[in-house]
Amino acid sequence: MKSSRHPDLTADCTSCAALCCVVFAFDRSESFGVDKAAGEVCPNLDSCGRCGIFNDRSRLGFSGCIAYDCHGAGQRVTQEVFHGTSWRDNPGLTTRMGEALSVLRQIHEKLLLLTAAETLPLDHGERQTLSVLQFRLAPDEDWTEARLKEFPLADISRQVSLFLTGLRRHFTAQD
Repeated sequence: MKSSRHPDLTADCTSCAALCCVVFAFDRSESFGVDKAAGEVCPNLDSCGRCGIFNDRSRLGFSGCIAYDCHGAGQRVTQEVFHGTSWRDNPGLTTRMGEALSVLRQIHEKLLLLTAAETLPLDHGERQTLSVLQFRLAPDEDWTEARLKEFPLADISRQVSLFLTGLRRHFTAQD
């Protein structure tokens, strides 16, 4: 994992508790081969916590699994927030881990956008705003369940959106 200021935004399924295979609901469709309720273990998950159809997901109708990316939030929830304990150890954690994943995944998505913005020729004020937003999304302290529940996601999402919208000038054609 990178520093907390720039956490690793790459999924590491080996360090996760297969949260995406448990906490999310999906309906049988062109993206998913079966119906599955939120909190229900995917029938393709084996007893070791690995996808039993991993190499055949597309052929078997699970392209939604291929398209999904937690951006590293799954392993952080499992390892940082719940200290390696999972729904397998305590089924009562399923909902709590799902709630934490929902918030942290959105935080990681915003961090991905801000990381992309770092490559732009930002002025001093924009760089300061970027730094403040990154710090709010990746503070020095580890995430905890309580901190994620209290995190003002709607407010920070609005701030990130406004900031990114303000960068539009970097993409307009110069005459």
